[in-house]
Amino acid sequence: MNAIDRITMNAKVMSGQPCIRGLRVTVANVLRLLAAGNSRERVLQAYPYLESADIDACLQYAALRVSEEEVNLTAA
Repeated sequence: MNAIDRITMNAKVMSGQPCIRGLRVTVANVLRLLAAGNSRERVLQAYPYLESADIDACLQYAALRVSEEEVNLTAA
């Protein structure tokens, strides 16, 4: 699985915001936690159903969005 494939969008989940693997955990929330100084380990403790690769996918997605590249996401 490609890292970016872990990011999904579904209008019925979290109002269509990019989420991790169809879960109700948004990319934005994970990024906010990291930006606030939380470690990867702390994020994984807070969301035990996430995997380290999910955090990598969030960071990759953010990097693509900042660089204004078009990203096609898989439906959840």
